[in-house]
Amino acid sequence: MEISRDNRSFIEIGSVIMEYKNEKLEEFNEYIRYRKIAIIGLGVSNIPLIDYLYQKKARVTVFDDRKKEEIPSEILKKINEYQFETSFGEENLKKLKNFDIIFRSPSCLPTKPELKEEEKRGAIVTTEIEMLMQMCPAKIIGVTGSDGKTTTTSLIYSILKKAGYNTYLGGNIGTPLFTKLSEMKPEDIVVLELSSFQLMGMKISPQIGVITNITPNHLNIHKDYQEYIDAKKNIFKYQKENDKIILNYDNEITRNCAKEATSKVIFFSGKEKLENGFIVDGKIIKECNDGIRKHILDTQDILLRGKHNYENIATALATTKDLVNQDVAISAIKEFKAVEHRLEFVREINNVKWYNDSVSSSPTRTIAGLESFEEEIVLIAGGYDKNLDYTPIASPILEKVKTLILLGQTSGKIFEAVKKEEEKTNKKIDIYMCSTLEEAVNLAKKSAKQEQVVLFSPASASFDMFKNFADRGEQFKKLVNNL
Repeated sequence: MEISRDNRSFIEIGSVIMEYKNEKLEEFNEYIRYRKIAIIGLGVSNIPLIDYLYQKKARVTVFDDRKKEEIPSEILKKINEYQFETSFGEENLKKLKNFDIIFRSPSCLPTKPELKEEEKRGAIVTTEIEMLMQMCPAKIIGVTGSDGKTTTTSLIYSILKKAGYNTYLGGNIGTPLFTKLSEMKPEDIVVLELSSFQLMGMKISPQIGVITNITPNHLNIHKDYQEYIDAKKNIFKYQKENDKIILNYDNEITRNCAKEATSKVIFFSGKEKLENGFIVDGKIIKECNDGIRKHILDTQDILLRGKHNYENIATALATTKDLVNQDVAISAIKEFKAVEHRLEFVREINNVKWYNDSVSSSPTRTIAGLESFEEEIVLIAGGYDKNLDYTPIASPILEKVKTLILLGQTSGKIFEAVKKEEEKTNKKIDIYMCSTLEEAVNLAKKSAKQEQVVLFSPASASFDMFKNFADRGEQFKKLVNNL
């Protein structure tokens, strides 16, 4: 039996109460003392490591491809206070030699020659998230996919919290969890959203893995589509027989992953009536057991909208099936609101509803957004070019959109795709090109008619004009709220 006191865990053996100790973490803390440790990239996941490694007396060198003057002053102040070595600028990795452990940021891929050379020499090349997974005493649920992973991860977290679990949320969302390891107990659950960059090179898998789907993405960074797919597969590659992987039956790549999995496979589907698994059948989410389909949830009773979100709910139910009473899960789902920047309702102006879907950084995401509305749509799209194919988005745009407003690097690609589809189908929509988001929002206000929806769903990354998709979404909401 375990007893919790003051964020510490105790194990009761007979009449003796012993404090739970994370022996792997204690071993690691002892190992890193006075060792040479490299931190590559001063992003969100690595910042807490700076304090942690200083406290454990590691000999740290910090690397970043930005110039010194581009590093936030509060971070520089901390590095100087700790007297860490530094290497900044485009050629910062030239000094990456003779380290014991190298913590790379997710954006620094393990295929870099300098990392390969150090690994060959004997260095441990890892990430904050991989080390967390190796030393975590709690059950880990990991969620990846090209689309839908943040909403699915958040749904799973909300269900577990509602059920009373002490739950940690991390990875791509939440906060970096490595420094929380000392608080974690065997009965807790950690829920991680994992990107291809975090999974790439990883040699450990969570006990419960989820792949929402796999479609082309981040091809401007990965050397090819296969590298991206292989990175995603690490979420189940190292699972044990009693572990579990939840896969999208409708996606050919994820469906075929079942052939490689050594753990228990559970499918979900929005198209097929599965013999076993979880399905979206019209507006009803059902659980299938040996062909018997049990009605679980009517989508009219939930706040989320869009078939892709119903599939996310089916995924979350499949993931938590053996952990949570289904009535509790349903209650949590009914209370769940859209995650910020994901089909987020902003406001209504003159009977026109405005939605922020800034997270949609690929054509498939925007297609899912378009399919979430029965109303006519004014679509604002375009952004940073990730070398994606925009041909598939043309037909859904002509079917759902009355006015298309384009901006950013991909505006030309989207325009050409839609124009070609217009020639094939003899359909025509109004298309406008803008140079700024403010111009696009103002034009959308003039163009939108009553009962229509204005949807900001870029189908592209944000880096041509914004810091990230969240910054882009915040700026959109600010402009809309100022109308």
